[in-house]
Amino acid sequence: MPVVFLISGSIALATPVIFGALAGVIGERVGVVNIAIEGQLLAGAFVSAVVASLTDSLTLGLIAALIGGALVSMVLAAFSIKYLVDQIIVGVVLNALVIGLTNFFYAAVLNDNSQETNFPGTLPFLPIPLLSDIPVIGAVLFDQRITTYLMFVLVPLVWFILFKTKIGLRIRAVGEHPLAADTVGINVNRTRFWTVSIAGTIAGLGGAALTLGSVGAFVREMSAGQGFIALACVILGRWNPWLAALAALLFGFSKNFRIFAGQTGADIPPDLIAMVPYLVTLVAVAGLVGRVVGPAAAGKPYVKQ
Repeated sequence: MPVVFLISGSIALATPVIFGALAGVIGERVGVVNIAIEGQLLAGAFVSAVVASLTDSLTLGLIAALIGGALVSMVLAAFSIKYLVDQIIVGVVLNALVIGLTNFFYAAVLNDNSQETNFPGTLPFLPIPLLSDIPVIGAVLFDQRITTYLMFVLVPLVWFILFKTKIGLRIRAVGEHPLAADTVGINVNRTRFWTVSIAGTIAGLGGAALTLGSVGAFVREMSAGQGFIALACVILGRWNPWLAALAALLFGFSKNFRIFAGQTGADIPPDLIAMVPYLVTLVAVAGLVGRVVGPAAAGKPYVKQ
């Protein structure tokens, strides 16, 4: 059993989902259900590939991914917070819109000129001296791309901000009892808007992990439902960044095991193996239905009295 392959591959496949799950945790903690994670991942993947190709700079591609994810989340925040449109509907529409836009530009621009507009390459592996030489652990944790290192940093950072800082207390107060937060002087809607926007930058970074951190080019609809898997990880992780990341790793491991099983030539239908990661996620989430309770004000618009 190739342990290093299974674990390192699981982390790589889980990285975009973890970024999306972090965005979902932050959004729901502040009271906004972020159904548009799929669109934010796809937007980040598209703009990171295009900008990195046109500028020949992977760093600018990463920055563009942050902006792309933030723009999608700002639209979600504006419609759901300012215009009181149902958050689920806005998220679904945004997902469809981003899929349509990226498919159009892929067919109209990228497909015919991919060498100049859709060939950014991938981020290099950055082994940490000495630590990367540790057996098994070194190859898994200390010989990764910058997107994976950022994921390692963001999971504890988001947890610390949400549960150990004054800013995090305000975010959770707005998501649990916005009226009480308003009475102590917190601007509920402004807090929601900017918190959701920042969460979108994290999801956009997950999009960059799909292109610059893995494939090396943009592919149509390459997020492939991972935004919805991230939402499932938010529930499975009980709206906690650490637990949501572990849930995403479960998805990454099951997906990587599918690849491993296919390479070993197992006499299992490939379509059945392809179902494994989604079946594992579905069973895990279904087992928690009715047992977990999210933030009380998630999905509920706030109108100042």
